[in-house]
Amino acid sequence: MFQNLQNSLQYIYPTEILKYFENIFESPLSLIVSILDIAIVIFLLYKAVKVLRKTRAWQLLKGIAILVILTIVSGWLKFRILNYILTSVMMYGVFLLIVVFQPELRRGLEQLGTGKFRKFLGMTKDLEGKTKETVYRVVIAATELSKHKTGALIVLERDIKIKDIIDTGIYIDSEVSPQLLVNIFVPNTPLHDGAVIISDNKIAAASCMLPLSSDQDISKELGTRHRAAIGLSNQSDSIVVVVSEETGKISIAKDGTLIADVREDVLKKILLKNLVLEARQNENKQKLQNVIKSEEKITSNERK
Repeated sequence: MFQNLQNSLQYIYPTEILKYFENIFESPLSLIVSILDIAIVIFLLYKAVKVLRKTRAWQLLKGIAILVILTIVSGWLKFRILNYILTSVMMYGVFLLIVVFQPELRRGLEQLGTGKFRKFLGMTKDLEGKTKETVYRVVIAATELSKHKTGALIVLERDIKIKDIIDTGIYIDSEVSPQLLVNIFVPNTPLHDGAVIISDNKIAAASCMLPLSSDQDISKELGTRHRAAIGLSNQSDSIVVVVSEETGKISIAKDGTLIADVREDVLKKILLKNLVLEARQNENKQKLQNVIKSEEKITSNERK
């Protein structure tokens, strides 16, 4: 068993690496398989490092990495005694790792095939489902802010990107949650003044400055928040949810117009219609156009 483990460790030495890369170019199929092999390993290592950095095992893994590097270097420099000691430590260290990481290993095996494991691999919910969740969370936050008459500006980015607006604020890059949205707009806190931008179903930034509308026909009763919401909706296809600090009423700015004093159910319907249903219709139109183009190509080829 120890001999097998030692042989496995020796496989990472330069001579074996050279042989491996020499075999890659024997045939096109072996090249494709090797590239796929390397890509999968890199992807899994990236995901594992990303997860483990948030656990107590990260410091231990860094120590193991240093030990592996020292073992390889000692082999290159022909430090036979040091290399023997380090190799022996690594062989016995496998059993130590099983004991130390026993809770993590058990948790990982339990999550095979579950939602958490799919999330680890990046296989999360479809875009439409995530957008619906974002809408529901924004509605909950807006309703809560309305009850306490807390002023708020929540921008939901659509097809036209507004990175220049995001750059004016403080980057957050967080999952959308009603609690976080409510806390951001608590008065006299560092981020409450300005707008929150939601991009790709994430809170991209807070305390962002929106362009004010210069339309003279806007009612004088509307404050700076409403003018900023209308101004941004004029310049992009973003939808802006506004909560009035004076009245607690919720409004929606879209395409340069303001829908004032909307109820919770109406807010949900408008957001779902514009963010989910229209996106689905556009996707279906694109698919139909692709089918038509392919049929036209087939027809033209048959005529030729």
